Amino acid sequence: MSDARRTDAVLLLVALVWGSSYLSAQTATSALPVLLVLFARYALSALACLGVVAAPGRGPRRWTREELRAGLPLGLTQAAVLIVETYGVAHTSAANAGLIISLTIVLTPLLDRTGHRGGLPPVFYAAAGLCVLAVGLLMAGNGFHAPRLGDLLMLGAAVVRAGHVALVGRLTAGRAIRPLHLTTVQTLVGTALFLVPAARDLPTLAHADAATWTQLVYLALFCSVFAFLAQTWAVQRTSASRASLLLGTEPIWAAAVGVALGGEHFTVLTGLGAVLMVTGTYWGQSVERAHRATGVRRGEVRPPGEDIGRPGTPSIDTAAPAPPALLP
Repeated sequence: MSDARRTDAVLLLVALVWGSSYLSAQTATSALPVLLVLFARYALSALACLGVVAAPGRGPRRWTREELRAGLPLGLTQAAVLIVETYGVAHTSAANAGLIISLTIVLTPLLDRTGHRGGLPPVFYAAAGLCVLAVGLLMAGNGFHAPRLGDLLMLGAAVVRAGHVALVGRLTAGRAIRPLHLTTVQTLVGTALFLVPAARDLPTLAHADAATWTQLVYLALFCSVFAFLAQTWAVQRTSASRASLLLGTEPIWAAAVGVALGGEHFTVLTGLGAVLMVTGTYWGQSVERAHRATGVRRGEVRPPGEDIGRPGTPSIDTAAPAPPALLP
């Protein structure tokens, strides 16, 4: 296999793993309280990240002041995203969760005006409007009715995540911050935050069956640590546009996994909503990328940032943000 094909395969695997995380989170929360699932996922991720940081041959292991100053507030906002997102996926389908959270792609440029001096072009708002229509169809399900709690929570999670991503760029721009160290700080903050709320349910975790533990380990080690490291490796070996395109298949994988493994069903309305959501997010992403690149050519300063896929991961290119996915 050539290097290019190997890199593409890794990026597709990352998208698949992240897409499958919604069904895993849904399965785990059906057996354990949401806050306990979050604590276990954070704690396992933190242990794995600390192990990678401590591995020989990785250079300086100590955290810098900038990494701590950015990691502490970002750990709080990341935890806020996961609370809303995990409660949301517990009350809707995995397919809907993966598709609705894709709204982060078009919401983030609206909140983060860095690199968009003069405002976004009108066509971007057309793409955003298409995504809003898609959300309405996804919420409709088998017919138009009052929005379901889980879908509304996922919509809220997309808004909160977009704010978190904008904050990531603001706190890390122009600073020498190592992505792995930043992510480790965030997982430690999350572990500390959820320890007390989940404390009384810890005996339940000790008696969880093998299937539940498998979901927790998968969420922590594969959907978080492995995917983070794999993305870091892959995005350094391909173009921004290609990486963004491949990682953008995540909501498609979320829907496919939900239908194939979760026994979920697509109605005509949800199927149409899925198509419109994927179309709208890709369209909005391409418009924003072109607009940002035009600003750079005109001499604007493009600050270094991070991709909007997994806060704490290195930037693919600020002109080509990757799609959102469940946080580490």
